[in-house]
Amino acid sequence: MMENSDSELEIAIGERLKSLRASSGLTLDQLADRSGVSRAMISRIERAEASPTAALLARLCEGLGLTLSAFFAPEESSSSPLSRRTEQRLWRDPTTGYLRRSVSPPGMPSPVDIVEIEFPAGARVSFPPREESRVMTQHVWLFEGVLDMVLPDATHRLQPGDCLFMDIGDAFDFYNPSDKPARYAVILNRGR
Repeated sequence: MMENSDSELEIAIGERLKSLRASSGLTLDQLADRSGVSRAMISRIERAEASPTAALLARLCEGLGLTLSAFFAPEESSSSPLSRRTEQRLWRDPTTGYLRRSVSPPGMPSPVDIVEIEFPAGARVSFPPREESRVMTQHVWLFEGVLDMVLPDATHRLQPGDCLFMDIGDAFDFYNPSDKPARYAVILNRGR
């Protein structure tokens, strides 16, 4: 899913969600129960009638037992350990406009995913607590701008070069408090 027009991307996301749900043997109701996303919303996404936000898509991926990177990975296995920038998959969040680039080579036997984010000024993305994510951790490494990581017990303001390690089972927010975009990497580890 290289960056396409909005309608092409909605169709691709809907088809991918439906394919992954079917290959997991899940009904709409079962995925709704697992993800906490309504059956109606899942159906609308699958029919390309709605664009999921980053938080909603993350909940669906967790319900499927996947990371966002795995969701956006090509269905065919890659045999190359090299991921060229021109071939990396892009996705733009329809609500905040943040751009997500899957940097890790797809199909490699690694529990680590690297994602580059371009985060607009003033943007906020909130992720609810998810029990399924308690086995996952991530590093957030800021390259440019300012980024507030809002966790249940603290808010950490990151400056360029700062790196925050965190569990992702609890609720958290990414927030750009400035009037300039931020650019950072998320290094996600799917197992401890």
